[in-house]
Amino acid sequence: MITPAGLAEALLWGVANGCIYILLATGLNLIFGVMKLVNFAHGQLLMVGAFVAYEATVIAGLNPYLSIFVAMGSVALIGVVLEKFAFRRVRGTEKLNEIFISLGLIYVFQNVATLFWAENYNIRIPSSLAGLNLSLGSIAIGYDRILAMVIVAVILVGLVLLTKKTKFGLAMRATSQKSDAAMLMGININRVYIYTFAIGAALAGAAGALYGILFSFNPAIGALPTIKGFAIIILGGLGSIPGAVVGGLLYGIAENSTAYILTDPSVLGNAGSWPDAISFILLIIVLIIRPTGLFGKKGE
Repeated sequence: MITPAGLAEALLWGVANGCIYILLATGLNLIFGVMKLVNFAHGQLLMVGAFVAYEATVIAGLNPYLSIFVAMGSVALIGVVLEKFAFRRVRGTEKLNEIFISLGLIYVFQNVATLFWAENYNIRIPSSLAGLNLSLGSIAIGYDRILAMVIVAVILVGLVLLTKKTKFGLAMRATSQKSDAAMLMGININRVYIYTFAIGAALAGAAGALYGILFSFNPAIGALPTIKGFAIIILGGLGSIPGAVVGGLLYGIAENSTAYILTDPSVLGNAGSWPDAISFILLIIVLIIRPTGLFGKKGE
């Protein structure tokens, strides 16, 4: 039966799950905001991050939360390679070229991952905190999810400080506003682009590591998170980091609360695919009311 305590617990768990969406969408928004690049293979970087963190934990014996940094570094390096040898080659040409490269990368990443980890289907990164919950009266939330929320908050604070308080952040903001003018002012936009893509990829790697701690995964997990990531940045507003944060939280809450409500036999019997459907219904409603998204500006 649906109870107020159960619904509150579902909402709290939804916030924790939404943190993964926040990292993924923030990386997408950062890359799009600075580079105006659409990368449909961004979810595959999440998948790679999950497997790298798994290997670092199981093979190297690293603490699962320290493996997040390994995943971020590894996926950032992959991002550097992708930007330099794939997307840079078609920069300034038709947008379809970027789109088809990213679509092709989806199949490349998925097949390479299947080649290396074909036997590792529906695995999960082992955590000593798995199954342990913090009780708040009648509400309980896993310590892994609490740590996930803390880690995401720390990463976002670091990202804000980077973009607002450093010379590189100033260069990023200048490039995002007018790349030609930034170049005339002496900014090396190629360096800005490659570092921006690496940071966005690192955020996807962190999202993948956290995903692997909280959920089971396999080489095919990248597709749906990519779709949700784009939906979130459209919901929050293209190029808006606060929009990605709010959109990610809304998606996590909508999915978890829907899954909880629809498990009541008196409603529909089982949640099925309704959590995903409700999330996109939320997107449609917001865009009907505010076509530029929650934090988007007119003309964007």
